[in-house]
Amino acid sequence: MNLVEQEHDAKKDHINEIVLSEDVQRAIEQVLQSSDPLDQPDFNPTDYINQLFPNEQSLSNIDEVIAKMECDISLIDDNIRSVVRGQVNTGENGRVALKEAQQSLTQLFSLITDIKSRAEKTEDAVKEITRDIKQLDSAKNNLTYAITTLNHLHMLVGGVENLKRLSERRQYGEVLNPLQAIIEVNQHFQQYSEIAQIQTLSAQVQQIQSELATQITDDFKNFFSPTSHSNANRMTLTQLKDACQVASVLDKPVKKNILKWFINLQLQEYVQLFHENQDIAWLDKIDKRYAWVKRHLLDFEEKYGTVFPPDWEVSERITVQFCTITREELAKIVARRRTEIDVKLLLFAIQKTANFEQLLDKRFNGTTLVEATSEEVRPERGSFSSLIGSCFKPYLDIYTDSIDRELTALIEQFAQANQQMVVPKEINPGILPNCADLFVFYKKCMVQCMQLSNEKPMYDLVLLFKKYLREYAAKVLEARIPKPQPPNTTTSSISSSMSLLTKDFQNLSTAAGQVIHNFLKEGETPRFSSEDMRKICYILATAEYCLETVQQLEDKLKEKIDKQYVAKVDLSDEKDVYHRIISNCIQLLVHDLDAACEQSLLLMTKIAWHSISNVGDQSGFVNQIITNLKQTVPVIRDNLANSRKYYTQFCHKFVNSFIPKYINTLYRLRPTSSGSSSASGTAALVASASSSSLSEGGASGGAASGGNILGCEQLLLDTHSLKTVLMDLPSIGSQVQRKPPASYTKVVVKGMAKAEMIIKVVMQPVHPASLYIEQYLKLMPESSVVEFHKILEMKNVRKIEQQQLVEAYKRACPQLQQQPPTSSATAGSQAAGAESGNSTQQSNEPPTSGGNSTQSQQIAAAAAAISGAGSSIMALGDSLMDKGRIKKIENLIKNRLPN
Repeated sequence: MNLVEQEHDAKKDHINEIVLSEDVQRAIEQVLQSSDPLDQPDFNPTDYINQLFPNEQSLSNIDEVIAKMECDISLIDDNIRSVVRGQVNTGENGRVALKEAQQSLTQLFSLITDIKSRAEKTEDAVKEITRDIKQLDSAKNNLTYAITTLNHLHMLVGGVENLKRLSERRQYGEVLNPLQAIIEVNQHFQQYSEIAQIQTLSAQVQQIQSELATQITDDFKNFFSPTSHSNANRMTLTQLKDACQVASVLDKPVKKNILKWFINLQLQEYVQLFHENQDIAWLDKIDKRYAWVKRHLLDFEEKYGTVFPPDWEVSERITVQFCTITREELAKIVARRRTEIDVKLLLFAIQKTANFEQLLDKRFNGTTLVEATSEEVRPERGSFSSLIGSCFKPYLDIYTDSIDRELTALIEQFAQANQQMVVPKEINPGILPNCADLFVFYKKCMVQCMQLSNEKPMYDLVLLFKKYLREYAAKVLEARIPKPQPPNTTTSSISSSMSLLTKDFQNLSTAAGQVIHNFLKEGETPRFSSEDMRKICYILATAEYCLETVQQLEDKLKEKIDKQYVAKVDLSDEKDVYHRIISNCIQLLVHDLDAACEQSLLLMTKIAWHSISNVGDQSGFVNQIITNLKQTVPVIRDNLANSRKYYTQFCHKFVNSFIPKYINTLYRLRPTSSGSSSASGTAALVASASSSSLSEGGASGGAASGGNILGCEQLLLDTHSLKTVLMDLPSIGSQVQRKPPASYTKVVVKGMAKAEMIIKVVMQPVHPASLYIEQYLKLMPESSVVEFHKILEMKNVRKIEQQQLVEAYKRACPQLQQQPPTSSATAGSQAAGAESGNSTQQSNEPPTSGGNSTQSQQIAAAAAAISGAGSSIMALGDSLMDKGRIKKIENLIKNRLPN
């Protein structure tokens, strides 16, 4: 029952809900304008009640509100009741109104029918009245047409006889008007061509036109013929002018034939004078051709300029025919004598021809270059450009071959002048002067070729530009990049250092220190001088200028060349060449600065970090690095003042190279010691050898055996000092301090933070193991098993303990289980390999960063020999005069030396 009642209530609510459309609602609002919330379409009872009684205190006047509501309800009920009662008689009123409307429509229909019948009667009456008027109008039109036709016929009959008489007398001035009229009348009578009399008259008119055309043509030939000067029947200029007017009225072929004959007559002298067998016809006298036609046109216009009608454009037609003949003749001559053409002669002929064509464009309209299809439609004016010069286009390869030879000579000149390249003494030297000279020559060639052709020759020029941009990069820029000479370190020099060690055992510690000093000095990577660094920056700035100018050159070529070749203009390979030069220069500068820092990092490995007794200022190797940076970086920065972005790249690449090397060097150190590792004893002995005191070496070993971490603290201090210096590297040694780029700062902070974390991890005690691994993962969350092995080696942890710690580390990092397991032996070999990692890395460097592979191997072998020798010597410090032991030391050193 409850479900039935709920359904009934839902249907009841649905029936009571009235939904009005928006149009109805707007209409109600316009009629019943009210601000009462009860009249609003979105009325909400709950909101209305809450508005009336916002709090408990407002309930005090609830009786008044209820009374007011009841009063409003009663008013609404009264209104509804009156409206309902008023609708009782609505149906009856509607039926009455409908009946009245139907009666009105019936009356209206009868009125319309009456009006229509009256209109038809009126129309019939009008037709009856105007019947005779139409007949009269038609008769008038027929009579007028008949009179006009008779007049035309009379004109045609009389005009034919008159034209015959006037044409026989050659009275062309009087023939013109009747001829035009008769031709028009004859066109009118073409619709009556089936009448015999009309056919006869039409034939007579055509015969008169034919006779006039023949007669006028003969008169022209008699007048301009060289043998007709004594002829008594020769026409006057006035008659000739009238004859031209008559020829214009006749058929088009008449005028065309007259002009063709006359123009050939005018150019007959030119054809004979400049025949291909004549010396004057060769290219070196091409300007004489143009001088001849200029004189001839002036003479023609002076004598006969008023004879021919202006619309005949006789002067322009003579010029166009002259250009056509000249082009054909030059093409034959040039093809026959191609071997005699050099680029100077070709450019001379093209230049004279182009100047003449420009003169013609200014003088004539060019309307005769393209014949119109009708008299009413005139074509757009043409251009005389290339009308003659097109004959030279097949031979423009002579020009491009000449440019090829000139560019070859120019590049060779630049290369020879660049053998002793001297960088200007000012701080910012700019670019190589010959670079600007090359592009000025390119611009001159491009402008010159545009005057010749922007099609195939221009594309050939683009290929030449590409070729010599690469030539300039290889022979002028790359050839002059300084290259450091490899060091002259040989086995004999190392052997001589070893002999120094064994020669005098009276002062063994001093001899060992001297051996190490000599070895370090001989193993130095060659450095660039300050002048070489300025040369590299000089070349880098020039390559940057070339790169920017090549882009501008490519855009200009695409703008000027013909559309069919635009897609083929691509200088991206040449831009890549200059990009490579810039990258190579930056890499050389980075390698040079790296080489300066490598010696300091090598010195870092010779310090007995585990035996440091107190933490003081930054170490000596840090001071050396700072000194090298202050000596090198300002020179590069000053010489790249106009190439700031590439200086920033240099700084980026240097820190990306230096920081990993510094971290690898950290892995080779043993800043702590438990006193039980043989490796720590060896490191202590080497450190003792470099300290020049046997007693100090013993003290250091003792300090290390106690688990000293002061070395780590000193390393942390040195790392922080290096981080500060690297952060300030872009502005080091400069009076103007600039904030380094955010990307650079991010690299330095991230890299040096890892170095600091490594040192902090080394400082942590390994026991208990779980706590140490927990601290390790917090400090180095992105580490790996290999790095974990290296850090354990830095702490001089025993192999057995290493294996246990590695297993615990793997259990703490489940993601490492997917990696291949690393045994303690492998880890030990990796740690041992790290001792010579710097030498191995140097062997993989390019030759420009110092040394070759064989040389690096010799240095590594010598370092191992010195280390072994130092260890043996310090182990036998209490019995230095024991000859048997000394003999063993000599044999040990000889066995360690490379063969």
